[in-house]
Amino acid sequence: MFRNSIQGLDKVFRTDIEAPKVVLITGPPGSMKTSFCYTMMNSYLGKMDEFGLYVTLEETADSHLRNMRSLNMNLTQRMEISDITDMRELDEIVDIEDPTDYVQFLTQMIQYYKKKHGEKFTVFTLDSLGALYSLMEDSKGMRKKMFYFFKTLRDYNLISFIVMERSPGGPSEILGNEGFLVDGIIELGLDRTRGKLVRYMRVEKMRACEHSMERHTVEVGDKGLIVLGPTLA
Repeated sequence: MFRNSIQGLDKVFRTDIEAPKVVLITGPPGSMKTSFCYTMMNSYLGKMDEFGLYVTLEETADSHLRNMRSLNMNLTQRMEISDITDMRELDEIVDIEDPTDYVQFLTQMIQYYKKKHGEKFTVFTLDSLGALYSLMEDSKGMRKKMFYFFKTLRDYNLISFIVMERSPGGPSEILGNEGFLVDGIIELGLDRTRGKLVRYMRVEKMRACEHSMERHTVEVGDKGLIVLGPTLA
């Protein structure tokens, strides 16, 4: 269960996040969006006979792994981390019509791993949506592209986490308002109001799932992230 994948996450979710679902993980730099997604996927897949794909567009897979090892987690073998180099190498395996269309790259990658792992491929993370947009030479029609990409993720019955930058205290900086296209939004933030920096998470929306809408404090524990009680005002 995803609600048990991070210690204390069951304080936030009363029922589980179930497939198919596309969930935005938003927040400013330093709010541990990447660590949150990786901790959740790593813990979940470590207990399940399933497969997950983590695509990072902002750093190499090796760099990402080094960062995740610094959280002292036992890394599962049921998850593959791919970076932009792997995406380009995929062009040698499948027929990519337009090498500059990274949405098509991602779609073909999803199809490839679904064919390879079948129903065991259940979890996907894209880190990040902003990096994807920056790689696209032509941003016209992006909302339509993302609508069909999100539809593909749902059609393959995946639980998908999409990382997206957000300015502190501001709305999601999402081209074409993709926030309306997703099933859930989890906000990760930084609170300095009490003179001490506190990280928190808050579920803004999650379709077909009972959850708290309060801010909950997030800290780094011995084996990844820990969700504590509601953040004090």
